[in-house]
Amino acid sequence: MADDARGTFEVKVTPLAADAGDETGIGRLALDKKFVGDLEGTSRGQMLGFRSAVEGSAGYVAMEKVSGTLRGRSGTFVLQHIGTMTRGAPDMSVTVVPDSGTGELVGISGKLNIIIADGKHAYDLEYSIP
Repeated sequence: MADDARGTFEVKVTPLAADAGDETGIGRLALDKKFVGDLEGTSRGQMLGFRSAVEGSAGYVAMEKVSGTLRGRSGTFVLQHIGTMTRGAPDMSVTVVPDSGTGELVGISGKLNIIIADGKHAYDLEYSIP
């Protein structure tokens, strides 16, 4: 049976320099997050993204390592993001990477839902730990 963790997070996104001669149009960004709520901690990661010539259409992938305490259990785990936007309609999947958990989070699995409302970010993590 899955557990549910909820809270909010702040994210700082910093553009990273493109490789010399890179003309792909793919941007690279550093991610720094602070989580509060059922998950208390931070994460760091990187994102690759591309915006098409059509307004509101884009795609991104990202990996971030989360360090903190999840409902009293401390450790780390990695989240994998895959997202697209088709003319303003988002489709996103954020999954806990299998076997990425450490400490008291060994074996964690699950999915993270990101909620953005009024310019603020919240999360709903559906997870299980054996």
